[in-house]
Amino acid sequence: MTAAEQLKDSNQDVQRFLADHSEKELLRLAVVGSVDDGKSTLIGRLLYECNGLFEDQVAAVKRASAGEEIDFSLFTDGLRAEREQGITIDVAYRYFSTRRRKVIVADTPGHLQYTRNMATGASTADAGVILVDARLGILPQTRRHAYIASLLRIPYLAVAINKMDLMDFDRAVFDRLATEFGEFARTLGFEQVRFFPISARAGDNITLPSARTPWHDGETLLGWLESLPHQRRLDGAAFRFPVQYVLRPDLYYRGFAGQIASGTVRVGDEVVIHPSKRRTHIASIDTFNGGLQEASAPSSVTLRLTDEVDVSRGDLIAHAGQSPLVLQHLDAMLVWFGEKPLDGSRRYLVKHTSKYVPAHVEQVLWRKELEDLSEVPAQSLSLNEIGKVRLVCKRPLVCDPYQDNRKTGAFILVDPLSNDTVAAGMILGPAESEGAGSRESRSLISAEERRKRLGQSGAVLVLAGTPEVQEGALRLERALFDLGRHVATVRGDAEAALSLAEAGLLAILYTPVPQARLGLREQLRDAGIPWLELEPSQELEHQVKQVLAAQETTP
Repeated sequence: MTAAEQLKDSNQDVQRFLADHSEKELLRLAVVGSVDDGKSTLIGRLLYECNGLFEDQVAAVKRASAGEEIDFSLFTDGLRAEREQGITIDVAYRYFSTRRRKVIVADTPGHLQYTRNMATGASTADAGVILVDARLGILPQTRRHAYIASLLRIPYLAVAINKMDLMDFDRAVFDRLATEFGEFARTLGFEQVRFFPISARAGDNITLPSARTPWHDGETLLGWLESLPHQRRLDGAAFRFPVQYVLRPDLYYRGFAGQIASGTVRVGDEVVIHPSKRRTHIASIDTFNGGLQEASAPSSVTLRLTDEVDVSRGDLIAHAGQSPLVLQHLDAMLVWFGEKPLDGSRRYLVKHTSKYVPAHVEQVLWRKELEDLSEVPAQSLSLNEIGKVRLVCKRPLVCDPYQDNRKTGAFILVDPLSNDTVAAGMILGPAESEGAGSRESRSLISAEERRKRLGQSGAVLVLAGTPEVQEGALRLERALFDLGRHVATVRGDAEAALSLAEAGLLAILYTPVPQARLGLREQLRDAGIPWLELEPSQELEHQVKQVLAAQETTP
């Protein structure tokens, strides 16, 4: 065979390998457990026995391992070193493939103080593996991990009872731990819980059946992973598309980029933009490789619409007839990550899909006692505690219950002072005492009653973009006040301006920062309060006429 023929055969082999690899099913797996339960060793062995490592990695670990046996835990040492160097999100992901599927492993820390990292790694998982040290039994951290996995709606759970070689593969030990954990997990809602007696160090029942556990049914952990259904079931889910970016490279193109959170969209579908509720149709589905007639989750695409409707970052596009919830008062489960306890008097930021919304926790309804899964009264939540809370958002969230949609039903709480993530949240639904959680339920006085009393409609007037804007705002305030209007000025704080407008006043919101205009516009539009943008360079008389004209048309 000539060199050219050898090269051709080699290229064909590579193409065949890539084609086979692309057709394999993907499984996202979270491996969790307490400290020193053998999690690193288990992941290292899976990578090694599934050929998920480079030759130089294997050679380096063989040289570093003491004695003749390979120390499989050393395959993850590099990741541990990365965490020590201060990587922000210290969940490491490793990859390997089997005969029929590709597996992404989220290697999550097991220490109590890193529970937040465990939740991060498990949040996208299709299946989970919880390790239990056969010598130590079911620990509080084991229960915590299992409960968080159930909150995150991981349907399939494997309980790997490790270090069975140190317990002489005693069936009584395995049965006792399996029974104890099974009783604990019985009410957590997993679709399937399987137990495996393993030795990660010696390789029993991981990729090959062990002759030392004849009382086990013979299924290995790897065999179980290969038997699970393909990814999380999203077939038939409602279409949800949170807008991440508005693309307008020229006058002839306006597209909305993002990742499809769930469902399928097709060219020509009628869709609704939330929260504005404007209806339109899908004109095209664009990707880097060209247009598509349809696209499904989790594809990242750019949608173009048939009408020039107002769509901004943070809006959500859904099919007509499959509307999401629009909630301002809502009940949610929180896993508290913050070093400081939850403070009900403080304001936090809710990060939901691609938008931030100010919010506060109105009430902690109960805290989950992980020892017996009881619900105990609580005023706050401390580090790693889990509880049900009532959340009040400044602006409505366009969302779904977490049990229906993991992407649009999840959020995080951010401390606005430190910018730290202090909690992960899962939306349960509208606040039970607030019905649909509408804005109108926040006051017994309607906007119409205020308008009759004050003789005007509350609104926000925005001035932004010049160093002299403050002076202009004060002149406008004076002019409107002299005309008998109830008016006040606010510098930059959209929330304060919204509160004044809700009380029926004309709130002049000014900022000298030109870039702030876009953010203010987004907040005001979401709030559903009438607002008007004014050009600071215009004459005062013209601004006043614009305001009065807008008041005439405001209902």
